[in-house]
Amino acid sequence: MKIRNRLTLISSATFGFVFIIASVLIYLAFYNSSEKVVFKELQKTCLLSGIYYLEKDELPHYEHSAIKEQFEENIQNDIVRVYDLNNTIVYGEKEADRNINPKELEFVRKNKKLSFKSNNHFYYGIFYNDNQGDFVVFVKTKSEVFKSQTNRLLVIMIIVLFAGLLFILFLSRLLSNIAYRPITEVISQVNSMELNSLDQPISSSNTNDEVQDLITTFNNLLSRLSDTFAIQKNFINYVSHEFKTPLASISGNLEVFAQKDRTPEEYQKVTSEALENVYHIEEILNNLMMLSGLKTITPENETFRIDETLWNINDKIFEAYDQQEVRIDLEVKDEKLLSVKGSELQLQLALYNLIENAVKYSDGNPIKISLSETDGQLQITIQDYGKGILKEDLDYIQQTFYRGKNVGNVKGSGIGLSLATIIFKQNNIQFSIYSKENAGTLITLLFPKL
Repeated sequence: MKIRNRLTLISSATFGFVFIIASVLIYLAFYNSSEKVVFKELQKTCLLSGIYYLEKDELPHYEHSAIKEQFEENIQNDIVRVYDLNNTIVYGEKEADRNINPKELEFVRKNKKLSFKSNNHFYYGIFYNDNQGDFVVFVKTKSEVFKSQTNRLLVIMIIVLFAGLLFILFLSRLLSNIAYRPITEVISQVNSMELNSLDQPISSSNTNDEVQDLITTFNNLLSRLSDTFAIQKNFINYVSHEFKTPLASISGNLEVFAQKDRTPEEYQKVTSEALENVYHIEEILNNLMMLSGLKTITPENETFRIDETLWNINDKIFEAYDQQEVRIDLEVKDEKLLSVKGSELQLQLALYNLIENAVKYSDGNPIKISLSETDGQLQITIQDYGKGILKEDLDYIQQTFYRGKNVGNVKGSGIGLSLATIIFKQNNIQFSIYSKENAGTLITLLFPKL
């Protein structure tokens, strides 16, 4: 069942249930109050009848005439019977009433009054003491008017119920369509989306309600999906590029090598080059396995000097980028802090990636590496003064295969920083990065205490 139909059904059922309960309470309240009014009027008629029949000998003629006039005005369709101590009808309607028997008469004499109703009549009786003796006055009236009023109210409530249900059905349907319209628009936009348009967010309804929250959440999901597809695209480009070069080299060398007989030295040279390319492919696969979690990075507990590792990295950077100036400042007084625990090979790989990135994006400016002491912990900072990272890229720059929008023609795979992040996490090293466009990047590493 669709939401709009469910809303219509629920609102209609709720209205019907509440209205029925309210109608029953109103009907019962009206019924009881009307019944009390009838008995109260009968009580007045009983008293007026007793005065009219039993006080005639005691009242002046003009007073009794006034009582008679009121009696005749009030009696109308009512029937009066006055009983003496022998339960004999002495005044009023002489024909006996089967609903008034000695038991009821005796009850009135003891309790001074009695009211009840039969199928078609209301009865009210009072005890009346007079100088002529003790009497019981009973008045009965037909219940037709009472039943007519209550039945009319019942019919009106039933009509109002059905009319109200129809109105609520129409109104709830209209309101549900209005409330569901933003959802319909979202569904329409989602259905019209293509794979290449995931970066285009769904237009906001600006309703500041749950629908707006849904749109915001969905746009965030689309953004993550778009980033994921971009990462996948970068991954494919990376793998195809990184594998293509060594494979092309291997196949090219083998094709040339197979054209004629070669000397042992040439065999050795081709074999060496092929193995070098195979090792390069293996290294790429190992990095990918580390990133994907297929290969667990288990940090070793070997102890080594981190400054020596940095000098080794500096030598490799100098060989690869001989025109780049990299300065290492050692500001640690306690040499024990320079001895760290972990995997030297992994940390060397992570630090090399960071320093190489600093060199590639420094625009030829010097690179500064500092080793210092902070609250008894070793801190390493890597500072470059190059193009920096865009603000909108900082939240994603550590994702695998993600590259900033301002990298230009600088070659890269987007794998080095993410791999370094994993290695630092495995070795309990706090890693932070701060960057500003066209001002450079500062990377801070805080090593744990031994």
